[in-house]
Amino acid sequence: MEHVTDYETGGQRVMEHVRGKIKSLKQVFAVVRSNFLGFYKNPRIIITFLFSFILCFFLSSRCLMVADYYDSPIQAFEPFIWTFGDATSILLCSMLLILLFIDLPKLSPFTPYLLLRMKKGRWLLAQFFYICLVTVWYILYVFLMTSLLCMQKTYPGNLWSKTAALLAYSQMGKKLSVPSTVKVMESTSPLGCSLQIILLLICYALTLSFLMLYFQMKIGKKAAIAAGLFYSLCGFLLNPKVLAKILQKEEYEMYLVRRIAGWISPLNHATYGMHDFGYDVLPSIWQSCCIFMLILFSLSALSFYTLKKYNFSSFTGEIL
Repeated sequence: MEHVTDYETGGQRVMEHVRGKIKSLKQVFAVVRSNFLGFYKNPRIIITFLFSFILCFFLSSRCLMVADYYDSPIQAFEPFIWTFGDATSILLCSMLLILLFIDLPKLSPFTPYLLLRMKKGRWLLAQFFYICLVTVWYILYVFLMTSLLCMQKTYPGNLWSKTAALLAYSQMGKKLSVPSTVKVMESTSPLGCSLQIILLLICYALTLSFLMLYFQMKIGKKAAIAAGLFYSLCGFLLNPKVLAKILQKEEYEMYLVRRIAGWISPLNHATYGMHDFGYDVLPSIWQSCCIFMLILFSLSALSFYTLKKYNFSSFTGEIL
């Protein structure tokens, strides 16, 4: 009988533990849902996605120019690959995230009620989930718009186009910063290449967003905006093309600088063409993802530490 009682007690503890975890998840998702209240009607959100559409329209024009020049159709994912394989395009696209996440962390009249019924750590975890969901949605929106804008010149098959092959062997592809090289075309398909670029974009966008969240909680909104702009500026200045102009160096003299910048710049980690394809000592795609995960983990740890001292009096009238 004692063994049966111990077994029942252990089972009850497990069930209570499971119920506690389910309750925690429900609380986290409740906060995420509250963050999305009014999201689709927010003028700032609408303007951000409108600007991103305009940005995609202008950036994808060079894909149409190339298709017209060679008078040949291109694969449906190639406009996105050619557009966001360039560091400048990634930088412009990610800058709009500063406008998108300028109100982090999400505070509302409903927040005091949530904080009285749940731990602060769960509330912050919900902010992380919100950032991840919005970031993924934004990047997928950019991917969809870029593909749709060029759909008249594209075909759906998952095979590289003749135009991509011509760019791989021509100077035009190099001038346009198109990541269409022989090694890329041999090692992956357009779908695989676009998924890798999407992954890198999401990782870079998340680091920018988490950085803004940390500085918003640590210092304030102005500091968060300044941190986002500084993060983007550092990536721009560490672009090998920009460094070559600043240092007044020829391309053949930039090998070591290109290698160093490729490892230390988050923007270069997010740029598909700045990775090792067998002839450069640059990070691989997965090494870049691991570095981004390390940055995200560090920012998350700092955010959790800062949350202990975060002052919620700005909307509750007292510190919780």
